[in-house]
Amino acid sequence: MAKLILTHEVNRLGEPGDVVEVKDGYARNYLIPRKLATPWTKGGAAEVEAIRKARKAREIANLEDARALRDALQAKPVTVAAKTGKGGRLFGSISTADIAAAAEAEGHKIDRRKVQIPEAIKVTGNHSATVRLHPEVEAKLKVVVVSA
Repeated sequence: MAKLILTHEVNRLGEPGDVVEVKDGYARNYLIPRKLATPWTKGGAAEVEAIRKARKAREIANLEDARALRDALQAKPVTVAAKTGKGGRLFGSISTADIAAAAEAEGHKIDRRKVQIPEAIKVTGNHSATVRLHPEVEAKLKVVVVSA
């Protein structure tokens, strides 16, 4: 088993700054090459504290604020404009950063790293995404992609 410090959020494993133990192959072949984690060392306590402090600055402070933001996000769909070709196909695809920027333009600040898209968005129309606002609060986001 390998002991690691997560530098990014990993689904079903942990948040940045968490110290986790995973199988050697998972650490060596997936987490470390993708820079999602670093090996744990005795001097890693300072690194863990710095990551947690940065995460706390980005996080939504309390549960009520997260629920209020969830209700606001779910009330109205987020519209993303993109360049399209024939048949409504996009040049490229819509990223989590595009969705976060469109939500921010509508007055809702969300972190792009908290947005999850179940499948690549490559055509115009209605799509869905999930935003994890708080460990206990997720928002189901409606994304409308229109031609720019």
